[in-house]
Amino acid sequence: MSSFLSRRLNEQAKKEADEAAARDAAFKGFVTDEADTDADETSKDAGIQDLRAETPSEVSAAQPRRAPTSSKVAALRKKIRTKLLAHPDEADQWQRGDVEKEQLLLSRLQTILDKAGADLSAFELEELKEGLLNDLMGFGPIQPLIDNKTCSEIMVNGPQQVFAEFKGKLTLTDVSFDDEDHVLWTAQRIVRPLQRKLDRAHPMVDARLPDGSRVHIVSQPSALNGTTITIRKFPEKPLTVDDLIRFGSFTKEVAEFLEACVVSRLNIVVSGGTGSGKTTLLNVLSAFIPDEERIITIEDAAELQLSQTHVVRLETAPPIPGGDGITGSLIIRDLVKGALRMRPDRIVVGECRSGEALDMLQAMNTGHDGSLTTVHSNSPRDAVSRLETLCMMAGMDLPVEVIRRQIVSAVDLIVQQARLQDGSRKIIQITEIQGMEGEQVTLQDIFVYQTPDQKGRGPSHHGGGELKPTGFRPKFIDRLEENGFRFSAKTFSGGNNQFG
Repeated sequence: MSSFLSRRLNEQAKKEADEAAARDAAFKGFVTDEADTDADETSKDAGIQDLRAETPSEVSAAQPRRAPTSSKVAALRKKIRTKLLAHPDEADQWQRGDVEKEQLLLSRLQTILDKAGADLSAFELEELKEGLLNDLMGFGPIQPLIDNKTCSEIMVNGPQQVFAEFKGKLTLTDVSFDDEDHVLWTAQRIVRPLQRKLDRAHPMVDARLPDGSRVHIVSQPSALNGTTITIRKFPEKPLTVDDLIRFGSFTKEVAEFLEACVVSRLNIVVSGGTGSGKTTLLNVLSAFIPDEERIITIEDAAELQLSQTHVVRLETAPPIPGGDGITGSLIIRDLVKGALRMRPDRIVVGECRSGEALDMLQAMNTGHDGSLTTVHSNSPRDAVSRLETLCMMAGMDLPVEVIRRQIVSAVDLIVQQARLQDGSRKIIQITEIQGMEGEQVTLQDIFVYQTPDQKGRGPSHHGGGELKPTGFRPKFIDRLEENGFRFSAKTFSGGNNQFG
C-alpha cells in the first residue's frame, strides 16, 4: 500500500512540475507593465525569444479533451486578461455581440501580441481571442451554454465540472474552467454590475444576468469543490398564456377563468416546489392585469417581464460593501412597506419567504386587491401552513388564529404548480379559500389535474393528464360576473368526469 501511495505522489509531483515548467516557459519575458524601464524592456526582448522557442506545440483540435482551451492558450489568456482593460470594471456593462467593443479589445490584444512576439498558430490565436472575449464581455467558458436556447439551467460545480439541463434532463458537459481563479473571475463579472460583493466576508450571493436569468453563487470556504455557480436561465421570449396552453400546462377554459380572477382583482398565491414554474406562471398571470393600472413588482433578483406601460420594478439591495452590514440594505419587507406609499393598483411580490408575508397580507386586506405572490409549498393546504409560518417570522408574536383569519380574509385563490415525473410543469390544483370552520381554514378545489387511469380524487403527478373541474362553483363567481365574465355550467362541471 505504501509503495502504491508513493508512486501516486511521485506521479502527481511530476505532473505539477511539468505544468509549472510549461507555464513558466509560456510567460517568460512576457509584457507586464507599460511603466517598465528601458532596461526591463531589453530583458523582455531576450525573454520573448525564449517564449517563441520554448512554447509547446499546437494542440490538435481533434484531440478529445474536456478543457475548453489548451494549457498554452489558457496560460496566455490568464496573463493577458487584465491588461486589456483600462480599469477592472471597464467591460462590466459590455456584452458579446457588440462589434465595436469587441474590435477595441482585439486591437489591444494584437498590440500586446505584436510587442511580445508570441508565436501562435492560427488555431491558437482564434482560441485565445474567443476565450478572452468570453471572459471580458461574456461569462467565460459557459457563454456558449448561456447562448444555447435549449439549455434551461447551468450548474458550475467548481472548475472542472459543469452540468447543464436540456429539456428537463441533466447532462455533464465538456465545458470546464482553467482553475478556481477563472471561476471567480466569471463570478465577479456577474455580481459587480449589480453592486453586490463576493468575497470572504460575503461568500454567498444572489444575482442575475442581464437577461434576467437567476444566479446563485457560493464561494470558498463554504464551497468545498471550488466556487459554485447555479444559473436558472430566463427565456429570451417570455412564455405567454397561449404557450402554456399549447404545452398542456392548463386548458383554455382554465386560462379564461384565471384571467377573470386577475381582472376582477382577486388576491392570488401561486404555490409550488423549487423548479416547478412558479415564476413563469406568475409572469403569465401578471400579463392579465389591465394596461391602465399601476403595477409595482418586488423581487430579490428581478425576473418578471411585464409588457404593461405603467410598471415600477423594485429589487432588493445588499448592504454597502465595507460597512456595518446593515447600512444600504433593502430587503423584500422594506420594499413591500415602501410600495404601499407609491399609490399602487397592484403589488406583485416575486416570492414570500420571510416576514414580508405578513406585510403582504396586510396590503391585501387594506385596499390593495388583485395582488399576486408565490410561496414554496407542496399543496394548497401546505401553502396556508407556510404562510402562517412566514407571518410568525415577522416578529409580531401574533396568535395562530389571528394569522389564519388574516390569510382567509386576504387570499382568495391558491394556484398549485408542480413539476411532474416526466419533467413537465403543470398546474395541478386551483383551490379557493372559502373561510374558517372553528380554527381550521376551509379549502375547496375548483380544478384538479387528473390522469385517465387515476384512482382517487387528489391531483396526479404523472404526465398525460388534464386539469379538470371538480364540479364546485367558486363562491366569488358573482364577483367575476360583476366584471363582465360569464361562465357556463360546463366550465365547472366538465361533463363526464369522476368529480361529477
